Amino acid sequence: QVQLVESGGGLVQAGGSLRLSCAASGRTSSTYAMGWFRQAPGKEREFVSGISWSGGTRIYSGSVRGRFTISRDNAKNTMHLQMNSLKPEDTAVYYCGAGPDTSHFVIWGQGTQVTVSL
Repeated sequence: QVQLVESGGGLVQAGGSLRLSCAASGRTSSTYAMGWFRQAPGKEREFVSGISWSGGTRIYSGSVRGRFTISRDNAKNTMHLQMNSLKPEDTAVYYCGAGPDTSHFVIWGQGTQVTVSL
């Protein structure tokens, strides 16, 4: 079983940047896709971005494409989300997920809060 821990959230002004990290531990010898989801108050959790084990496949939601960049370092068991040009509507709890592919995530971290102010 893989355990995930997110970090890097915080408060930033609109137009600013943040870099989220997700550290995986446990049974990291198996291959797995990873991704980011977010949940704003009163809204359902939504997909943000996903990346395959090799990094060759990277997927973004339309609302973040061109502003966010996902990456991973398998040697360090980490994944990152570089978020640029942040908007107030990006405010949410961001969750790291892992699973067999970028369409199926079955393991989740505890989340990290991102707040974007005007």
